[in-house]
Amino acid sequence: MAQQSAATHSGEKIKGPPVWLDLDQQALDDAYDQEKYAPNRTQIIERRIANSDRTRAIIGAPLRLAYGPSEIEKLDVFRTAQANAPVNIFIHGGAWRRNRAADYALHAELFVQAGAHHVILDFINVDDAGGSLFPMVEQIRRAIVWVSRNAASFGGDPNRIYLSGHSSGAQLAGCMVTTDWRKEGLPGGLIKGALLCSGMYDLTPVRLSKRSLYVNFTDEMVQALSAIRHLDKLVTPLVLLYGTYETPEFQRQTRELFSAVDASSKAVKLIVGEGYNHFELIETLANPYGLAGRAALEQMQLVPTRG
Repeated sequence: MAQQSAATHSGEKIKGPPVWLDLDQQALDDAYDQEKYAPNRTQIIERRIANSDRTRAIIGAPLRLAYGPSEIEKLDVFRTAQANAPVNIFIHGGAWRRNRAADYALHAELFVQAGAHHVILDFINVDDAGGSLFPMVEQIRRAIVWVSRNAASFGGDPNRIYLSGHSSGAQLAGCMVTTDWRKEGLPGGLIKGALLCSGMYDLTPVRLSKRSLYVNFTDEMVQALSAIRHLDKLVTPLVLLYGTYETPEFQRQTRELFSAVDASSKAVKLIVGEGYNHFELIETLANPYGLAGRAALEQMQLVPTRG
């Protein structure tokens, strides 16, 4: 599936030297550029924002709460009517550069109607962080600690915290499930389950791609923030998803994480979305009978309920 580069005099394209596996530089760059494989990206983003507005109109505006000292360190809490309810925390994607919590409210109704709170995080983007991913990881860890310590204040059960993430948000979620929460004075099994959709779990090939134009990858960053390198710390059951119309690298990354976790005899489930591209698959988290929505509710042991 690798695309070819280096135009010849005849106008045909020939494959350049391999940069990662069998991918030349152009193919690798394309494999970390979702628009190359999802031409309807703009349409889906417009639909996501419109459906988020519609969701807020139906279930009400969320609580907007601060979890850290900077202006961006806030989160949206969509509350269920159930007392002492489980909490699902969502980490959005956007190539580490784009999007905000308000853009993803469309998923909240599924959780709220099924009896769970849904928390959507805002956090710094990589451009504002000077090209480093570490501030994003630090803020998201701070947000999860805050939710654990303050869940009771909005009716949540701190012993039933679940995580979900998409794309670069799934990469960041991978860092969370390989975090030793005991260093924060919290239980090692703080996160009871995580759904990681269309993520990156080894930053080595990402560093070789054109994403290095805006992320200042270092050896330390690649080592620390590649979840697949820290599975010894993993105690959270995982559900991993990817679509068959995603880029070859996003498919491979998920398959390899699944194989590595499975080989370590830890709890993991793989779901392959036939016919879904990168942006279409995460839309199914808003549907209790969609691939991601059904998987999230099953993981949390919740039953879909129509409002």
